[in-house]
Amino acid sequence: MPKKEVPLDFLTNFLPPGTHELVHSLLLSYQVHLTITRERKTLLGDYKHRIGQPHQISVNGNLNPYAFLLTLLHELAHLVTFEKYGHRVQAHGKEWKIVYGQLLQSFLQKELVPADLRAEIEQMQHNPAATSCAEDGLLRVLRRYDDPAKRTCFVEEVPAGYCFKIKDGRIFKRDSLLRKRYKCKEVSTGSFFLFSPVHEVELVAVSDLS
Repeated sequence: MPKKEVPLDFLTNFLPPGTHELVHSLLLSYQVHLTITRERKTLLGDYKHRIGQPHQISVNGNLNPYAFLLTLLHELAHLVTFEKYGHRVQAHGKEWKIVYGQLLQSFLQKELVPADLRAEIEQMQHNPAATSCAEDGLLRVLRRYDDPAKRTCFVEEVPAGYCFKIKDGRIFKRDSLLRKRYKCKEVSTGSFFLFSPVHEVELVAVSDLS
């Protein structure tokens, strides 16, 4: 999917049911130029501000509707924080956390998210992590809304002793759980690495290793 500015009405295709009107209002209010991109391996979305140009937000177009919404609100919180404080505060400091929590609450108040996702958002909204990838419970719930045909598995779902492949093509064998992370052995080097339980991977059949 090439990077392109999106007509606001077209956003309906990417957002959860019932959320378009509120999102549309926020984007118009802050005069956001929104672009939808192909999948980016290192980020889900970003916010940029250049002097003399409109605010720019981009979001990966491969996300499921609820992940898309949360990513958009995450980046919009950066915009609002910048307008209030400029460069005087940390990117994911307390000011950003407050703004992001307020944006999330505006959707919770209107009951625009399902109960399982609402419970996770309520747990994290007062102290959100810098990325949703750091919110294990949230990631588990968000994945329920992925397209089943495109769904990958988490490291915690890989049986011990089985192999999996990460996005850069490297293959690992799952070992034991050490506190909150899984110890895994890289097949090609024998080196051990620690993985988050909710790191998305692809199971590898034994025949693929021969």
